Amino acid sequence: MDGTAGAGGAEVDGTRRPQLGHFRAAERVVAHLSDTHLLADGAPLYETVDTSARLAQAVERLIEHGGRLDAIVVTGDVADRGEEDAYLRVRAQLDPLGERFGCPIVWVMGNHDERRAFRRVLLDPSGADAASPGGRRAVDVSGAESAPVDQVVDLGGLRLIALDSAVPGFHHGALADAQLKWLADELATPAPLGTLLALHHPPLPTPLGAMTVLELRGMDRFEEVVRGTDVRAILGGHLHYPTAAMFAGVPVFVAGAISYTMDLGAPEHELSGIDGAQSVSLVHVHPETVATSFVPTRRAPIATRFGSDLLESLEALDEQGRIDLWSRMPEDS
Repeated sequence: MDGTAGAGGAEVDGTRRPQLGHFRAAERVVAHLSDTHLLADGAPLYETVDTSARLAQAVERLIEHGGRLDAIVVTGDVADRGEEDAYLRVRAQLDPLGERFGCPIVWVMGNHDERRAFRRVLLDPSGADAASPGGRRAVDVSGAESAPVDQVVDLGGLRLIALDSAVPGFHHGALADAQLKWLADELATPAPLGTLLALHHPPLPTPLGAMTVLELRGMDRFEEVVRGTDVRAILGGHLHYPTAAMFAGVPVFVAGAISYTMDLGAPEHELSGIDGAQSVSLVHVHPETVATSFVPTRRAPIATRFGSDLLESLEALDEQGRIDLWSRMPEDS
């Protein structure tokens, strides 16, 4: 699953594709999911939301999209109450997706997760993931099963670092001094394609006032560690709606929740969760930049559609031919 851009084109999965625009082809593609909030026995969340069905919709959309995936990242609140059965249910739904795309699944701790059950069910006991090209390293600075669950995964030169920002017994987030020191040591050596950080509590502002109380604490120290390193983007969750901002000179991408989302159109100071507008994100790591795209998990009526033959036709033409076919407006328009 390599993608190496070259002059005027790119090599993707062994097939050379012409470069149609300014940016070269993505070298890595990551599916970013968050806040699945499954319960044991498949119980509905808040007696209303069928979270297993919502996750199934996300899986179906990713399969329908096809293409390449180099990793699937789930940025926390995997299980609403940290129950082992809930983690097993999530794995039963997502493991086949990882196998289908031949890519690792990277699980990130959230405030609703429980570290012992999270480790036992989601992490390979050997500390290595055979599906990851460079392997997976789980970091445990204290040796305790209840220690923060931090990991490093090598995606063929793109380093993915998962940070555990959970604070047991609380919903806000924080990174311990030992975690920040370890992170600084990791980032001291750049990775060939740079680094993605993934943590549940995103370091960005939110218009939801009550959610600011539950934000990541100690952002100043985190910023000192990240700024000036090879970190290219930070992936997060927690907010239950997709958003983005800049932090420490790099973009922060928050995935829309799988379970339920916050209604930002509700009265200004109200927190209203709705069973709708769920989405997953596709993170494309290009040589020049990193971009995220939000994919609704529920299908909607099609208003217009162009088949794959359009792209094939464009690729077969020179630049002027592409402009004439696809950009030029009809004279009678």
